[in-house]
Amino acid sequence: MAHPPFLLQSGLIGPETLPLLLVLAGLGLSLAEALAPGAHFVVLGVALLAAGLIGLLIGPFATPLVLGLLVFVFGGLALYGYREFDLYGGKGESRTSDSQALTGKMGRVTERVTPTDGEVKLDEGGFNPYYAARSVHGELAVGSEVIVVDPGGGNVVTVEGVGPGEDEIDRELARERARRRESEAREREPEDVEKA
Repeated sequence: MAHPPFLLQSGLIGPETLPLLLVLAGLGLSLAEALAPGAHFVVLGVALLAAGLIGLLIGPFATPLVLGLLVFVFGGLALYGYREFDLYGGKGESRTSDSQALTGKMGRVTERVTPTDGEVKLDEGGFNPYYAARSVHGELAVGSEVIVVDPGGGNVVTVEGVGPGEDEIDRELARERARRRESEAREREPEDVEKA
């Protein structure tokens, strides 16, 4: 004797339990989303949960066809709400960025940073804000505030210490003064060679 392939056809559970199964599946997917955030299950979980709850309310009118339509309707509404309200971070922030986005990020030294070794924790540094770091000049003590001057491909960032009371304008002025000194030194080199 051949057995029907689906539980609803086997007679073990009746169509009146289908809304309850939808509620349980929606709760399960919502729980999975809560445990592993990332918006992989949120739309489907909300759609199944809402359709199951409406199915429980309308009772005998909750046929599989009606419940299927409710899943599509609530799925569309959940998708629209998810995209419109952007629950997982501001508009466009969820896009992948390249290592150049690290330039100018502020952070703090977590392991002493030298020109060859160290570690920093960046503010708004992504999923794992800890980065291997190298300093531009000298050593930076643990707890020092730093700014990324070269993202270096994202694996090892080059940082510069930020002095007290120093802001972005002060840092840019200091960089410009250093560039001028370097260019003046390069201009003097040919003169020194000609005199020798």
